[in-house]
Amino acid sequence: MFYSSSTDLEWVSKVRVNTQAVLKRAQQVQGCKVAKKQWQAAWLLKAVTCIDLTTLSGDDTPSNVHRLCMKAVQPVRHDLLKSMDMHDKGHSVLHSEVFQSAASLTALISFFLYLTPVATGFPAGQTPLKTRLEEVRMAVEDGAMEIDIVINRTLALTGQWAALYDEVRQFREACGHAHMKTILAVGELGTFTNVYKASLVSMMAGSDFIKTSTGKESVNATYPVAIVMVRAIRDYYLRTGQKVGFKPAGGIRTAQEAVVWLALMKEELGNEWLSPHLFRLGASSLLADIERQIYHYVTGRYAAYHELPMA
Repeated sequence: MFYSSSTDLEWVSKVRVNTQAVLKRAQQVQGCKVAKKQWQAAWLLKAVTCIDLTTLSGDDTPSNVHRLCMKAVQPVRHDLLKSMDMHDKGHSVLHSEVFQSAASLTALISFFLYLTPVATGFPAGQTPLKTRLEEVRMAVEDGAMEIDIVINRTLALTGQWAALYDEVRQFREACGHAHMKTILAVGELGTFTNVYKASLVSMMAGSDFIKTSTGKESVNATYPVAIVMVRAIRDYYLRTGQKVGFKPAGGIRTAQEAVVWLALMKEELGNEWLSPHLFRLGASSLLADIERQIYHYVTGRYAAYHELPMA
């Protein structure tokens, strides 16, 4: 695992992001033409393999989580997929649901399913560090294979990058063999420069993924923020040889948006980042629209509400 040195933190301190260049590139991304017909269907199937199905509600029940798991096993109706080979899925649940989820999936372990609880004082990241670390350890003990942590935004906003690095590194150690996705909560970081610096520090501390948002902020996954984060991933890879994944989350609802996100990853980071090992889409309602578009591609018409299972 690659960890930071004083020289690396000097790199962080010297970073300045050109806001106008970021916004110009974001306009180009947003205006790109989306593929049609069979090419669109292929991109949508690729998007399905990268979706993290998510439930983060305070009123979640075991039955809600079980339904999510079943949807992960069969994300698109079988008859629509009989000529398409696609089985990879993921989903996120609050830590208190991990144990029940593991029980639900005992008979389904042949499928590539990830249990990903959120920990570390989600979504604010303001609880004491000792408590946040214990949340991570408990989730790992309960069988989590991935952990979503959230950074303390105060440290980023006040420029305490060494302290932020130290916190994230402790979370990395608490995760053990579990993969760690670090949520930056970009809507609360103030500037693109802070987003870039927080991305670098999180990667230096051992994050396997960096993620835009908890989904609870007023601003979540946007193209400008994504450009800043994926450029940080690219710079970090060129400097260290370490590949870190990217996950936009919050506000991604339509099949067309999913294709644009995939195109962004292909253009900025290359084909290797078009797999769930290095790219995830965090969304609660996106899958329903993708399935609707696939249904239209196969049948030539849009499905009535009763013709597709509830997402």
